[in-house]
Amino acid sequence: MRRYIGICAALAALFLYPAAGLSFEGPLQVKNQFPLFFHLDAPVVESAVNESSFSLGLSHSSVYMMKDSPEWTVHLDIEMTELRLKYRRVIADMVEVGVEVPVLSFSSGFMDGLLHSYHSAFGFPDYGRSSRPKNEFLYDVTRNGNIVVKAEDGSVGLGDIRLSIKKELLKGDTVLSLKADIELPTGRASRGFGSGSIDGGIALLADKRLGDKFNMNANIGLVFPGDLRAEKKIAMKDYLFAGAAIEAALWKNISLLASVDPKFALSAYEYRRCR
Repeated sequence: MRRYIGICAALAALFLYPAAGLSFEGPLQVKNQFPLFFHLDAPVVESAVNESSFSLGLSHSSVYMMKDSPEWTVHLDIEMTELRLKYRRVIADMVEVGVEVPVLSFSSGFMDGLLHSYHSAFGFPDYGRSSRPKNEFLYDVTRNGNIVVKAEDGSVGLGDIRLSIKKELLKGDTVLSLKADIELPTGRASRGFGSGSIDGGIALLADKRLGDKFNMNANIGLVFPGDLRAEKKIAMKDYLFAGAAIEAALWKNISLLASVDPKFALSAYEYRRCR
């Protein structure tokens, strides 16, 4: 699993923003895009500070996995696009409430040729991707010969909608907050768009100013995924997560953001242990 999860394990990016003075824009809003995990209330590293905002996020990922065991068969050769609408509102200067609405698309995509060239140029293994026809769709998950999830090429649908509430516990150079959220089963689980159950989570968020040019974010929490209710019902286990990010304000309008998310490995481990 690490080769797929590792894509999200450590990321850094430059962000330009129009600001009159130094300000911090992080952390990176990077979510685990592995199709079997992303609907299990997968968290992102986020700031502890309450804020009112509206944002649109667009991500596109290529996933390849061919695994067989006596019980499970997981065949994935897809590209997935997610458009995520996120709205946050601070109420009475006390709590922040939020809603996230994802729209998902599965397709055969266009990236196989690019990825083959990338792996060949640097001598990286392709995990068998080159043995399949380029840009050919496959998404089948079975257990004991019974279909659990089967998606279709070109399918588009609503994912699981997330509701959240956050309360600041401490303010100043160090900000501490407590956050709780639930995911509603609005995505069709048998086609890969959701879990089919209500998922929930709770987390402690911390921001720490490190002088005038650095800011650190850290999150730790626990997720309580409901059963996966697709073509077959699969019981899921609760999992811990943790993540951290740091931002350096290099110049007035340029900052450098980096994020590390070991939570993805923990969620993958729990998924493999599902009953």
